[in-house]
Amino acid sequence: MARFSLIPREVKFFDLFETMAALLTTAASEMLSLLTHYDHVSTRVARIKNLEHEADEVTHKIMAELHTTFVTPLDREDISSLANSLDDIMDFIDGAANALFLYHIPQPTEHARELTRILAAEVEEISKALPRLRQRNRMRGILEHCVEINRLENEADQVMRDALAELFDKESSAADIIKWREIYEHLENAADRGEDVANVLEGIVLKHA
Repeated sequence: MARFSLIPREVKFFDLFETMAALLTTAASEMLSLLTHYDHVSTRVARIKNLEHEADEVTHKIMAELHTTFVTPLDREDISSLANSLDDIMDFIDGAANALFLYHIPQPTEHARELTRILAAEVEEISKALPRLRQRNRMRGILEHCVEINRLENEADQVMRDALAELFDKESSAADIIKWREIYEHLENAADRGEDVANVLEGIVLKHA
């Protein structure tokens, strides 16, 4: 039988969220480095895959804590949504990196680099926002990070539109269109999940701050 804690294990949840943010920061930085220098591709992609595995483990720990803690510091739905959205960002970063390797992409495009720069900036904002969950008197400060994340996501949408337009304007081969569309979609989806994180965080602030 599962043992339930009657005391909110705030530190445990917040520690795990911040661990996830640190993993995302490393993964986004590694992805940006890969696209900037584009060398040692297999090694860099393997590093991102390892980070994705670590993030999965953290997500499992959050869910385990959620199921064995009687009183949680935040609403259960918010904890679950936040954990899953953070994990999704990592999954899409890993998906983009893996596609670069599997499709033997010779060189990245500037649009791919720009999407990754935007994504890395989103992750930085998330990393700054999450520690503020620990104290209610600091929660209001999360909102400024949410505004910036939403702005960055809108920027990513525009880059995505430009990237697809260029892909078709260049009369690329069908194979190249399929490959690059998948890579762009992974990166844009990661940015979209960043906005999902911001929406969850905003909701938490409105409930608790």
